[in-house]
Amino acid sequence: MSATPDRLLRRLEWQVVRRLDGQLLGSYRTVFRGTGIDFADLRLYTPEDDVRHIDWNVTARLDEPYVRQYTEDRDLTAWLVLDRSASMRFGPDGHDKDVVLTDLAVCLARLFTQGGNRVGAVCYDNGFQRVIPARTGRRHVLHLTNELTKQRSGGPRDGRVTDLDAMLRLAANTVRRRSLVFVVSDFIADVEWERALTRLAHRHEVVAIRVVDPVELELPDLGLILIEDAETGEQLLADTSDPLFRQRLRAEVAAREDAVTASMKRAGVTYHRLGTDEDLARALVEMVRRSKRRRL
Repeated sequence: MSATPDRLLRRLEWQVVRRLDGQLLGSYRTVFRGTGIDFADLRLYTPEDDVRHIDWNVTARLDEPYVRQYTEDRDLTAWLVLDRSASMRFGPDGHDKDVVLTDLAVCLARLFTQGGNRVGAVCYDNGFQRVIPARTGRRHVLHLTNELTKQRSGGPRDGRVTDLDAMLRLAANTVRRRSLVFVVSDFIADVEWERALTRLAHRHEVVAIRVVDPVELELPDLGLILIEDAETGEQLLADTSDPLFRQRLRAEVAAREDAVTASMKRAGVTYHRLGTDEDLARALVEMVRRSKRRRL
């Protein structure tokens, strides 16, 4: 990235955060509010309630399902769990998935710290992990921006795909107090991460944001090309004009999309997909709208 951390932060504040004033800042607490940690009361369960809040002891005694209610925290701690693996370098020059991840992380950090809330980050690659403690203020966001921009995604390849299960376990071990956790990744890995994501969602409010490039969903007809796996280095010569190849590829992409969506649903997290070709401000507004509808 050519922009300095200060220039990048100022650009995002002007181009994205400023555009969101009045659209998100009054909404994120009601949408991504968590449930607090102080027990307040019990009430009868309704179909709209999260089953994770059922008090099973009381339910067994009264023979009716009851849920626990909690006093909402006055302040909010948000954590950004960021996939910095080599596959995140895929996409248009200057606007690949890692650039989108960085812009998204900086915007989320600035939005939350504007309200006096704390933001921390867990940056993960198989060979590199960095934990940035949760703090508040613009200076902290600038520090986070510097950490994200000084090293692009993906260190030396070790022949393995990203261990997302390990990334999520690291997040669970790092984030002790109940928080709002954003997991940002392309989720290009086997869905062995589902159990770790479920455990993380048991304790925290989890929002999973999957960053994708349109080419990953629909490969254009480019003739004979050499495709290389960014993480393992494996190469494949493919004829993208072959109708049978394109048909098989579409089927594999559809199966992968269905598997990821099903895993997110089973894990009980809020799930969004963000394309490298999308306007970030509009995408954030749409995420909030979709999250509101999900809570209804």
